Parts: sequence; structure tokens; C-alpha cells
Amino acid sequence: MSALRRKFGDDYQVVTTSSSGSGLQPQGPGQGPQQQLVPKKKRQRFVDKNGRCNVQHGNLGSETSRYLSDLFTTLVDLKWRWNLFIFILTYTVAWLFMASMWWVIAYTRGDLNKAHVGNYTPCVANVYNFPSAFLFFIETEATIGYGYRYITDKCPEGIILFLFQSILGSIVDAFLIGCMFIKMSQPKKRAETLMFSEHAVISMRDGKLTLMFRVGNLRNSHMVSAQIRCKLLKSRQTPEGEFLPLDQLELDVGFSTGADQLFLVSPLTICHVIDAKSPFYDLSQRSMQSEQFEIVVILEGIVETTEELLQVQRCIKDFTHSTLV
Repeated sequence: MSALRRKFGDDYQVVTTSSSGSGLQPQGPGQGPQQQLVPKKKRQRFVDKNGRCNVQHGNLGSETSRYLSDLFTTLVDLKWRWNLFIFILTYTVAWLFMASMWWVIAYTRGDLNKAHVGNYTPCVANVYNFPSAFLFFIETEATIGYGYRYITDKCPEGIILFLFQSILGSIVDAFLIGCMFIKMSQPKKRAETLMFSEHAVISMRDGKLTLMFRVGNLRNSHMVSAQIRCKLLKSRQTPEGEFLPLDQLELDVGFSTGADQLFLVSPLTICHVIDAKSPFYDLSQRSMQSEQFEIVVILEGIVETTEELLQVQRCIKDFTHSTLV
């Protein structure tokens, strides 16, 4: 069994069977119960190993309107495909709307029919149809200024529309371009170059039983004021009978000694001493394997190149003997 476990890993468990299908299989001389590998049923994590939180908000009802009250943050939090879709859609609708307004002015003044009359002064010169009105708007909005289409002084409504177009365009540019800039400058991808050990171990260090794991930085740029914390997520019941499904307990990783303040220029080993103050003090090796809990590691620091605050969380769980995986 140990050989099978070493070969296939801990994602499978060995079960002993003596039957197949609906009937019992006869066993020949010297044949014992058969062993087969069955995949383990994986429990849904609260926080995945990659740091993604498996939390979905439901039954919000009318509270969803709160997302619209903070529209800028809502757009920044959207996935890239939705950001690009909203970016393209907003500009397309705004361009078509403003081009339609210029076309309506030309249509109501009769410029479309009199544009080729020699002594007639239109609102916008050389606008004959909707495509030409659209091109005039793009030239004006993008400040291209080819000089072929322009507003004349005989059109006060065109001057008012031009002022409205300038204000609206500035607002749309500031909102959408600002949203894209903030989303591109977020330090989320910086977390990909912060590595955590695949396994955390429990062993003796300095004469004390210690839970240990490692963290490292792949980039040459430093994490300024880096600090690490550990949270134990575990369901428990209070003496009053209240059930807490996700109670959070702090694991001491060196608050009193300052060991939680990291100088992350090389891989470091983070230690949690299992003493009388530790939540693991009363747990045996077998109970650690059967208990349902998660250990979430939170690393915070300032990215040196962008001076932005970065927070990375990872989950370590599932005891195998004296090893967390």
C-alpha cells in the first residue's frame, strides 16, 4: 500500500474489494482481496492554493444597486474581457450619438440639399450625409483637423453642440482611460513572482515543535515593508451553543520578536511554534489529518517599482503524516 501511495500520490486512496458489479467474484487458490485505486473526493476549499477565494455573494436583492453607486470600482474589478467590451461599446455609442446630432442639425437646416449651392453657408461645411457627419465628429473629437470640414459662424446651435461635445468627450475619456490605467497598474501579477512552498512541515526546531513553510521572491526588485500573517479558518461552536462556520484565529509567526517583518531578498522559512498558545497544541497527528480547517498565509508589502501596496494570500492544508500539502 505504501508503494502504491508513493507511486500515485495522495490524490488517490487504496481500497480493498472482493466483488465486481453486482455479483461476488470467485477467488482462486492463494488469491486474497483485490486492491484498486479510487480518486479521493476533494473538499471545496474556502481559499484555493493559488489564493483565489471561493466566495459567491447570493440573495443580495436590492443591495446590488450598491455596485452602481461605486461604478468606477465596479468597472475596475471586472474581468478584462468585460472591461474591453464596455470600453469599445461606450465609445461606439458616444460616437454614433454625437454624429447623429450633427446630422440632425444639418438635416433640419436643409444643409444636406443645399450643400453644393455656391452662395449658401451651411452649419458645417462639406457635410452631405451621415458618413460625412461621422467623419467630422471624429476629426473634431480626436483633434485631427484635416481642414476640409469645419463649423461656420452662421450656426449657433452647432457652436453649442460643439461645446457639449468637448465636455462630454473629456468626461468619457477621463472615466474610461482612467479605469483602464488603474486596472493595468494593479500589482496582481506581481504576486505570480512570489513563491510559497508546496508543502509545509511540522518538525522539531530549536527544541520546539514547529510548523514551517518557505516563501521567496523571484524578482530582483524588493518588497518594501514586507509582513506576513497566518490565519486558521475553522468551524467551531461556542460554549453558548452558537455555531461559527468560519472562525478566524491568528497563528503567531513572530509578532513579539519581529520575525513577521521580512527582508525578502532570499527565500525565508516562516515558523509557527506549537506551544500552549497554539491552536494545534491539543491536536494529535491523527486528529490533524481528520480535522476540517484551512491555514491561509497573507503576505503584504509595497512593490518597489510602483510603490503600490500588494497583498498575496495562499492556502496550505491537508495533513499527510507530519506534512501539510
